[in-house]
Amino acid sequence: MTGGAGERAPRVLIADDQTLIRTGFRLILNARGIEVVGEAADGLEAVAAARELLPDVVLMDIRMPNMDGLEATRRILAQAPDCRVLMLTTFDLDRYVYAALALGASGFLLKDVTPEHLAAAVRLVDTGDALLAPSITRRLVERFASDTARPPAVHADLTALTPRELEVLTLLGRGLSNTELAAELTLSEATVKSHVARIFAKLTLRDRSQAVVLAYETGLVKAGDTGGTHV
Repeated sequence: MTGGAGERAPRVLIADDQTLIRTGFRLILNARGIEVVGEAADGLEAVAAARELLPDVVLMDIRMPNMDGLEATRRILAQAPDCRVLMLTTFDLDRYVYAALALGASGFLLKDVTPEHLAAAVRLVDTGDALLAPSITRRLVERFASDTARPPAVHADLTALTPRELEVLTLLGRGLSNTELAAELTLSEATVKSHVARIFAKLTLRDRSQAVVLAYETGLVKAGDTGGTHV
């Protein structure tokens, strides 16, 4: 995985059943110094390629033949927990995107994403952060977290959290960044990062995407709650 300046660019696998999408994304990323190590035309190929090539980031289409992107994401993250998956979708309020975030995908991109945003998103999730287009993600989670016809996508025992950690998780669910959390709670950003790291460890969360889903599904955050500039 990449970190600070001067380190290598992320290695990317592109999984999409449309050849033009794969080719276009490859050209965009290569032109910006990001290596595309492989391509896959369906979920089965994506899982096999991820196992062989060990990419840092997978760009994963949701709807593909043989195996969809959801199941492919589940399998890839099970075999390579450090890999980051960005879902590709044609419309933002997609039930399958919500399910992918609950599984541990680090975010999602619309297929008409700009070249600059695509490259920035790949670099961002490779650092270990989650890509949350806040207004879209909030609407997505609010729409599907309240679906009582299915069990929660994320299970966790919140009793493991301290009162302060519960407060931090609630604000995470409302979309606050670490900077905004620090201002809201009158804490240093370093302290906030420590709280966030402990929450993720205690609840076995991969990143902020799963934290947002969890906050809604456990009722910590409800539709209409506000907080911070990212909501």
